[in-house]
Amino acid sequence: MQTIHMSDIYGQYLTMKAEIDAAIQEVIKSTRFIKSGKVLDFEAKLADYLNTNVVSCGNGTDALQLAFMALELKPGDEVITTPFSFVSTVEVLVLMGLKPVFVDVCPDTFNLDVKQIEKVITSKTKAILPVHLFGQCANMETILNVAKKHDLFVVEDACQALGTDFLFADGTKKKAGTIGHIGCNSFFPSKNLGAFGDGGAVYSDDTNLAEKIRSIANHGMKVKYEYERVGINSRLDSIQAAILEVKLKYIDKHIKARRTAARYYDEHLQNLPGITTPARSEFSTHTFHQYTIQVEERDALKTYLEAKGIPSMVYYPKALHLQEAYKNLGYQEGDFPVAERLAKTVLSLPMHTELDEGQMEYIVEAIRSFTQTS
Repeated sequence: MQTIHMSDIYGQYLTMKAEIDAAIQEVIKSTRFIKSGKVLDFEAKLADYLNTNVVSCGNGTDALQLAFMALELKPGDEVITTPFSFVSTVEVLVLMGLKPVFVDVCPDTFNLDVKQIEKVITSKTKAILPVHLFGQCANMETILNVAKKHDLFVVEDACQALGTDFLFADGTKKKAGTIGHIGCNSFFPSKNLGAFGDGGAVYSDDTNLAEKIRSIANHGMKVKYEYERVGINSRLDSIQAAILEVKLKYIDKHIKARRTAARYYDEHLQNLPGITTPARSEFSTHTFHQYTIQVEERDALKTYLEAKGIPSMVYYPKALHLQEAYKNLGYQEGDFPVAERLAKTVLSLPMHTELDEGQMEYIVEAIRSFTQTS
């Protein structure tokens, strides 16, 4: 059996090697490395896939910064979000002088508990920032209704959910990141659509807002050497865009492979004692950026799997409100019990497009063995 990887980026590359290598050589030959050529081609094709406006940028963190810069929130404005996410979600807000206001997450989907949002809305609340964690959408229909009622912006952190569909009650559907006012995405190598380096994108159905974001990402430029606003320098380089353009052609195939692996895990893990498999929302598909179980003896299982050559990861081992950097937000242990419990029990198993049945059988047999001996 081949080595089991947490994310087999090289194995996936080999399935597209000729196309990716040719695309890279095309960029080098063109010498069009910045904000042209393949970058514009990729933006157009991603916009067509998502049915929205797309502005590429340097990474997912920059995407969040660009979104909030475009909305022109002021220092002290409050943004409601989750304490159970990667740090970028909160980091950007604090760097911009905004105040993150947390609500707890759902114990089964790990996403924002929408029943708690209205309880923390104040006169300073300006936006809601849901995170579509591990590849499944938060309850966007309820979030949109709350936002409309209180005149709030909705910015989606969709960095882990490219290709996920949100299903509205009336039967319509939209892609993750295209539902709120602005959506943010990351092309970190292990993502559903991953570059061979950093990269990100911002989405908006509002064409004027999208053009504003494009200007901000390019130093606030209107036309060359004329600057209509303060901006930053955040760009996707053409080589990464060329790679992403090739991989975008296979995104649905790759999502299907992730779902196939998830079904295998579901079937073989769901009845094991002490193991809780990922829940599915009735309003969202799942693209399984991560396949994350809950385990009472999480750390012991992680060590057990490691001894058998099986990688696993903890996303995330400490909730954001308990991190040293964010103590000044005033939260304490016990404030968000679901997020705090998840930080002690979640474990992500190998999940990527190149997993084969032999590897998955080995993984689930190891987990079964652990539950029988623990």
